[in-house]
Amino acid sequence: MEVKKVFLAEDEMPRQWYNILADIKMNPPLGPDGKPVGPDALAPVFPMNLIEQEVSPQRWIDIPNEVLDVLCIWRPSPLVRAIALEKYLDTPARIYFKNEGVSPPGSHKPNTAVPQAYYNKVFGIEKMTTETGAGQWGSALAFACSQFEIECKVFMVRVSFDQKPYRKSMMEAWGSQCIPSPSSETNAGRAALEKDPDTPGSLGIAISEAIEAAVSDQTGKTRYSLGSVLNHVMLHQTIIGLEAKKQLEKIGEYPDVVIGCAGGGSNFAGIAFPFVYDKINGKDIDIYPYEPAACPTMTKAPFVYDHGDTARYTPLLPMHSLGHAFVPPPIHAGGLRYHGMSPSVSQLVTEGIIEARAANQLEAYQAGVIFAKTEGFISAPETNHALAGVIEEAKRAKDEAKEKVILFNWSGHGLIDLEAYDKYFAGELYNFVLTEEEILESEKVFEDFPKPQLIKSR
Repeated sequence: MEVKKVFLAEDEMPRQWYNILADIKMNPPLGPDGKPVGPDALAPVFPMNLIEQEVSPQRWIDIPNEVLDVLCIWRPSPLVRAIALEKYLDTPARIYFKNEGVSPPGSHKPNTAVPQAYYNKVFGIEKMTTETGAGQWGSALAFACSQFEIECKVFMVRVSFDQKPYRKSMMEAWGSQCIPSPSSETNAGRAALEKDPDTPGSLGIAISEAIEAAVSDQTGKTRYSLGSVLNHVMLHQTIIGLEAKKQLEKIGEYPDVVIGCAGGGSNFAGIAFPFVYDKINGKDIDIYPYEPAACPTMTKAPFVYDHGDTARYTPLLPMHSLGHAFVPPPIHAGGLRYHGMSPSVSQLVTEGIIEARAANQLEAYQAGVIFAKTEGFISAPETNHALAGVIEEAKRAKDEAKEKVILFNWSGHGLIDLEAYDKYFAGELYNFVLTEEEILESEKVFEDFPKPQLIKSR
């Protein structure tokens, strides 16, 4: 019988995170004066212990025991071979996926939500604010805050708030508050509504609202939390790829191809960065982040300095960006509807260490349905983009008659996203195509910003 699942015991779970900043060079974030932002400037937004991780040059960072205790509720997550999918595609490729849907909220997001809640608690923070697109991050932080008895408020992008009402129910079950964004509670929200009362919202707007809500708290006991983009978030997610390495070693395998969907970069970084480390050190491996064609930050947008939010509360970040004012089309992969990309992921793209690709909405859902019919799991819309890439690579292996090992991150289940599947089956979903004119117009917002240097780490 072929090996279907590979498990690790709890005592085999990684005890350290991998920090890619030890192995690549990056442009610094900049303040309004165009000068690099120091840790003190971030103190009103994040607790200092997380800021220290954000800028740490250490390659390996210890995972606190209190964090491991919570992660052990579902980790180590299983590595699964997609044998039925291989047979359906008639491919010589061997396909493995890391099942991150086994967490309580059903996605990879708690891998960083739990340590973020822990570090905030240790720092004396009593309330956390955040944004969420599809609701996976919001529900993950709600779960994490419940574990450490912290109050939590989530600004959820309006289009996803309407499409996925049960995400709000999940957050409330864990004791958090969830409100649609843009809202009338913040200056940023009111400005967005005044500009377009019917706006579907965006992660950029929701980030502005969550940051404003945190920094305007006069008690000093509230901090903001981000579920993607920043270095410390990428760091926490590397437990995925580090586990996958150990599991593949158990069966004598190593990937030729690594794939993850990418919106802000967190689940892709989680599966990929430990293998990027290997590639930097000489391994021959192809690594592909897959983004939505409707929001093509890496595949069509330039590498620039831009704000991470619509109201320009964040520092200028070096990243691939469609412009901080860009409101993506209302695709159902809400977690991928972000105008920018993580600076560390963007840096890897600019250096050619990884190669960005895009999938359209219908292609992604078709891949998700194939996966459900073969492997049984119903995937989140975001994850379907990675699946589209996996199927493409498996077909290429067949055409080339090559035995490739493909590893991908199955970043979450789609059981809260069934309305979108209903629309797909009814023929009510369609592809959004951005014109060159629309892209050029959205990019005007950063024309006067400083330009990042094209740095080579090696």
